[in-house]
Amino acid sequence: MGAARINRRTLLGFAAAVGAAGVTGCGNSLGGATANAAGGATIKIGLVIPQSGVYAPLGEDIRRGWELWLARNGGKLGGLRAVTVVADEGEGPQTGVPAVQQLLQRDQVDVLVGIVNSATALGVRDLVGGVRKLLLIANAGAGEITGSGRSPYIWRTSFTNAQVAAAMGRHLAGTGLRRAYAIAPDYVAGAEAIAGFSQAFRAGGGTIAGESRPPFGKTQDYQPFLSRIQSSGAQGTFCFFGGAESVAFVKQYAQFGLSGRMPLYASGFLVEGGVLAAQGDAAVGVLSTLHYTAELDNPANVAFRTAYRAAYQVAPTVYAVQAWDAAAVLSRALEKTGGARDGDSLARAVEGPADSPRGPWTFAGQSPRQSFYLRRVESRGGELVNTVVSDLGPLDAEA
Repeated sequence: MGAARINRRTLLGFAAAVGAAGVTGCGNSLGGATANAAGGATIKIGLVIPQSGVYAPLGEDIRRGWELWLARNGGKLGGLRAVTVVADEGEGPQTGVPAVQQLLQRDQVDVLVGIVNSATALGVRDLVGGVRKLLLIANAGAGEITGSGRSPYIWRTSFTNAQVAAAMGRHLAGTGLRRAYAIAPDYVAGAEAIAGFSQAFRAGGGTIAGESRPPFGKTQDYQPFLSRIQSSGAQGTFCFFGGAESVAFVKQYAQFGLSGRMPLYASGFLVEGGVLAAQGDAAVGVLSTLHYTAELDNPANVAFRTAYRAAYQVAPTVYAVQAWDAAAVLSRALEKTGGARDGDSLARAVEGPADSPRGPWTFAGQSPRQSFYLRRVESRGGELVNTVVSDLGPLDAEA
């Protein structure tokens, strides 16, 4: 996926609404000179997102959500003119940690927002703590970030891997399904997803009929794993995949003939965003759990979805919402501190947004306690969407 597409009318709206809010990075800028010339109090935010590599589409969505919030709020956070400096996280800590160091040391940012890769988030924990700056994570899902390895300066507006999967495990156990197969890539996020699902499913009386962990980033042919699923005696399959792997797995699952006999259940990232179009008809009917879908019918989401489509000509994703909420969280914290930018003051003032497109949520242990939705992929007007089947209720990040 390329850079964000913004039509002329929206760009003019950005210029009027953002005004003094500068967005710089990657060799381009949006209103940076105006921000410096306008005078008045400013806050500088370092937006750390993948702009290259496999996670670049997620980074693009995060940036879109962040910029849209600023455009619709006068370019200000808590009454301060916002200046955003964008740094490329890349695919992991090898590039992500230096990017954060640069933002803190060279660019002297006041607050950090973003980070997709959990290893990056864990890799900058001590760095952020050492300079006592607030970091609002807009994606990375490893439990340790706000669990055993938490820092008082690191909060997240996203999820934990186990939390998303546990929502599906709890739901399936309640439907009477008794035997499920679990499959996810062999890395931290995959392991946490399987653990979260399995614990919740077993707690509800279910049995894990088998488990597979294909090599992460290296598996193209899933047939050996699909054969194991087929012979396991399971009534359904739970999976956690993202990006290109989600496309390959969903297509091969259908081609293998399993879709009609063993329904596919998933953490919602499997069928979120641009991967849906690539999966095509193979994705139709997949049930997933996630804390957001563009189809949610609440006033905040209707307004957000309308503005997002007008700006970018596509439906919003969970990644964009997590960045939108990060902006809302930071703005409210700054209002409470009276504009104080230091990490200690901001960390004490952090609380969930009053009105989120995902629905109401609060912080519990520096991660959201939020509702999860059961979603079904359906074809509507030639477009694949995740329709809302039901609201499964709230879960803590520790679930």
